[in-house]
Amino acid sequence: MSGLRNRPPLATIHDVAQLAGVSIKTVSRVVNREPHVSAGTRARVDRAIQVLNYRPNIAARTLAGSRAYLVGLYFDNPSAGYVSQMQSGALRACRAAGYHLVIEQLAGSSVEVQNQLRQSLAAVRMDGVVLSPPVCDRGEVLDLLDALAVPHVRIAPARELGRGPYVCMDDGRAAQEMARRLLALGHRRFGFIKGHPDHAAAEIRWRGFANALAAAGLILGPRDTWQGDFSFRSGSEGARRLLSRGPRPTAIFASNDDMALGAIAMAHRLGLRIPDDLSVAGFDDSPGAEAVWPPLTTIRQPVAEMTAGAVNMLIDGHGPGRSEPQLFDFELVVRGSTGPPPIVDLAAGL
Repeated sequence: MSGLRNRPPLATIHDVAQLAGVSIKTVSRVVNREPHVSAGTRARVDRAIQVLNYRPNIAARTLAGSRAYLVGLYFDNPSAGYVSQMQSGALRACRAAGYHLVIEQLAGSSVEVQNQLRQSLAAVRMDGVVLSPPVCDRGEVLDLLDALAVPHVRIAPARELGRGPYVCMDDGRAAQEMARRLLALGHRRFGFIKGHPDHAAAEIRWRGFANALAAAGLILGPRDTWQGDFSFRSGSEGARRLLSRGPRPTAIFASNDDMALGAIAMAHRLGLRIPDDLSVAGFDDSPGAEAVWPPLTTIRQPVAEMTAGAVNMLIDGHGPGRSEPQLFDFELVVRGSTGPPPIVDLAAGL
């Protein structure tokens, strides 16, 4: 009969030390990410940990030192795909460092968010927290963490960049590249679906796209834009409104994939062929980007890698008072949802 008593014994720190050919103290230093360990020794210990599937005893480590070996991840984002990628990256980084992850949502008014944060920090002792957008740009959150001396690292902040360490990518340049790609295909009539107004990156993406069109002599006016909120529903409604206005756009760029998928769904509903009648592009490269038909052209934002980088910065001791950003690159992924505009539009020179 299988069960807990038939499971093989868990690997111990002694097993790791023996396999790596080092002392127990050296293994502890590597696990705790302490300095003064050579790269070669650290690599041997990390390899032994991986081979033995060693997991440090969190309770024992907490009692032995000042660390709790817990990292918090705070979010408020309507995109399930984005949140899933963040959690995946944070969990991977925590697991590799022998930490556990606490995930909390902060939403509501300023007072509500402060109360939620206070309750969370009081309930669980954490070594520090990672803040994702838009939480990372909420002044009341930063003020409270500073007042309580809680180390934190931000993901893609757009405000008060000198206030602490963060990871980021260039959203504006990414949006510009998407605009240039669509322009190169021959498009001259565009629709743009904006992201949630509380997310600073949404404004940066819109500005980058609009600036690239302006450089080509095109103006992205109020009639060409729709205020979304990063949800599938808002993308669908935005596409319906944009496509009901004449002359309708031949390309729609949504500032995240969920809204782009909503735009594709609405285009199908209206009898438009993608990309023959309408090109659609998104931003994030979420799992749904490849599941839809045709697959979505999008900006691949390394969300999981950025979150893992933020966790590592936090664990390595880059707390408040240090503001060196870690910049991650993006990739424009071309798939079947974009192509040249309809022949009639090319012939008309519109």
